Amino acid sequence: MSIPATVPEVTPSVENEAGMTTATERAGLSARDAAGRRDFIAQRLRDYVTLTKPRVISLLLVTTLAPMVLAAGGWPEWRTILWTMLGGYLMAGGANAINMYIDRDIDSLMGRTRFRPIASGRMSPAHGLGFGITIAAASFAIFVLAVNVFSAVLAFAGLLYYVFIYTRWLKRTSPQNIVIGGAAGAFPPLVGWAAVTGGLSLTALYLFLIVFFWTPPHFWALALVKQKDYGRVGVPMAPNVWGEKKTLQQMLLYTIVLLPLTLVPATLGELGWVYGVSAALLGLWLLRGVVQVTRAADFTAPAWSLYKNSLLYLALLFAAVLVDGLVPGHRDASTPSVILENPDFRLDTTGSPGR
Repeated sequence: MSIPATVPEVTPSVENEAGMTTATERAGLSARDAAGRRDFIAQRLRDYVTLTKPRVISLLLVTTLAPMVLAAGGWPEWRTILWTMLGGYLMAGGANAINMYIDRDIDSLMGRTRFRPIASGRMSPAHGLGFGITIAAASFAIFVLAVNVFSAVLAFAGLLYYVFIYTRWLKRTSPQNIVIGGAAGAFPPLVGWAAVTGGLSLTALYLFLIVFFWTPPHFWALALVKQKDYGRVGVPMAPNVWGEKKTLQQMLLYTIVLLPLTLVPATLGELGWVYGVSAALLGLWLLRGVVQVTRAADFTAPAWSLYKNSLLYLALLFAAVLVDGLVPGHRDASTPSVILENPDFRLDTTGSPGR
């Protein structure tokens, strides 16, 4: 039976005679707006975290904490650890956010980076840049007020190096971008050591060099896999400029230099047998991975595996540094170390503080 024409159809959002929505409808609209605001805030918070590259920073914090323990000859004060870790995260996060602001044009064209907050359009470039500068400034204040001025200067120098030397200059102009620019990622051991001692020693410089020489084979493994992306946006990564064969040769060369370098601190007595044995075994594992890539008919799978395993390699190597710092009485405490002391940067050879 059909419905009489005089019976009006009921719609979910009909207005009353005064042209106003009902209380129920207004409550529904308000709830929808509130849900939209919550979703926006949640997405914005996720984007802020993404701008800092937390997975990358987690490794940087490991390479900061281990030298702190070693320099102190045990666990430093918890306040020093807390403020150094927080300051280190914010400074590195600020550098990464500024990097995404600068690289937004090429990030939007690469499969690996096109969903980043600025490149995808979820966040305006100015907002992303402002966020990066703000948390970097907060980091500098934390280091100055809660740690020491020298560690603040070193952390800020790392940001400047990453933003201007690597991102603005070398990344788009030279295949040596990772070799020279990669030094930015080697600053955390210096920051960690300075946070505890107020200065630097040869041990801290060795740790800096270890990260420096580890960076090229690590990143070139990724560049081999993603060379089409880099070629599409005109970034002169080593495989795109030198070719795959020379890049593989350079990866092997840097690894061969890296392995004995990791053993120098133990040989000189700056680190003990825990670290020495770990460095030797981990080095052989890394070398085996590099050799596998150089010998592979299709390097895509082994290169990707090497990229991931090299991250684990560095984390485990610095974990060995940390453990070594907690084991009493097995290092040569009398081994002289050149110390760069804060604030007047005097050179001293009386031994590292905290030993």
